Amino acid sequence: MSKVNTTPASRARRKKVLQKAKGYFGNKSRLYRYAKGAVERAEQSSYRDRRKKKADFRQLWIVRINASCRPLGLSYSQFMAGLRMANVGLDRKAISELAIHDAAAFAQLVDVAKKALAEQAA
Repeated sequence: MSKVNTTPASRARRKKVLQKAKGYFGNKSRLYRYAKGAVERAEQSSYRDRRKKKADFRQLWIVRINASCRPLGLSYSQFMAGLRMANVGLDRKAISELAIHDAAAFAQLVDVAKKALAEQAA
């Protein structure tokens, strides 16, 4: 039976891990033993945070919309309920961008929401 040489495969595996660990501090960027743990942890974090990013941005949009609604006399929940009643199909990202970059258009949206709420109450 012939001898199998596994050196090229294991060297390639280690090289791949060390390549991913470039830029890490100290031994984590130079020694395979420490780089392996650091890279594994970094990959777990990036996997988790790619999913968490969506929730973080939604939360940011809601905060921005609420901050822009309050001076105009509505809370976030009232504003969104009014838009739903008025059948306005904008998502939170678009509304947030309007609130930041186009205050006049956002004020019109608030008026639409207020009218829809007033009609519902009457």
